[in-house]
Amino acid sequence: MAAPTLSAPEAIQRQLRLAARALGRHGLVHAYGHCSVRLDAGHFLVCAARPMGLIGTGEPGTVVKVNGPLPESVLGEVRIHQQIYQRRPEAQAVARTMPRHVMTLGTARRVPQPRHGFGSYFSAGITLWDDPQLIRGDAAAEALAEQLGARHALVMRGNGAVVAAESLIHAVVLTWYLEDAARMELEILSAGLEQESVVLSKAECDQRATSSGLIFERMWDYLTAGDPESSPGQAS
Repeated sequence: MAAPTLSAPEAIQRQLRLAARALGRHGLVHAYGHCSVRLDAGHFLVCAARPMGLIGTGEPGTVVKVNGPLPESVLGEVRIHQQIYQRRPEAQAVARTMPRHVMTLGTARRVPQPRHGFGSYFSAGITLWDDPQLIRGDAAAEALAEQLGARHALVMRGNGAVVAAESLIHAVVLTWYLEDAARMELEILSAGLEQESVVLSKAECDQRATSSGLIFERMWDYLTAGDPESSPGQAS
């Protein structure tokens, strides 16, 4: 007899739907992209395999094993999530997105520098995956996860980004921060101010990249505002 399939609590399903639709609502994904949240050491929940902004109220995600073949109902690049969760026990969420400024910058083999407050959260560096192809094999997913290492973000050349974080709220907010850092980088380059623009020092980043004052929770409330399943003032 086959082992029973692990089910995810409705509160986690709901938060994942909120995350997916927030990423869609704010232009960080379109027809493509996915996000997930860890359930335990051996399982994670990934959003429904369709445009994230179109995921319906109450529409469930799919439970995936951290080790093992992907269920037929999930997208091939979900193996990226698997490989990150295998290597990063502290990682509780992963977002695979297509932010337009990140993608534009990535085509030039460039990543945002920590030049402003939101960029300070990436002081450990943002690595570039220098390959525009989709990740459809385990070997490539393993290599990508290895390159990401302990960082929060990886830019895929001409193919979006991957963010790993300590919670789903952090993963969504950091994706927004990453795109804003890319927007700023492009504006600085287009204005010819690259030499004059100041890159924050490690000490400045460490001081600025705070989570106090409900920094992440307030941005989560902003990003999920108007969602049919949102509860204003509750980062859940």
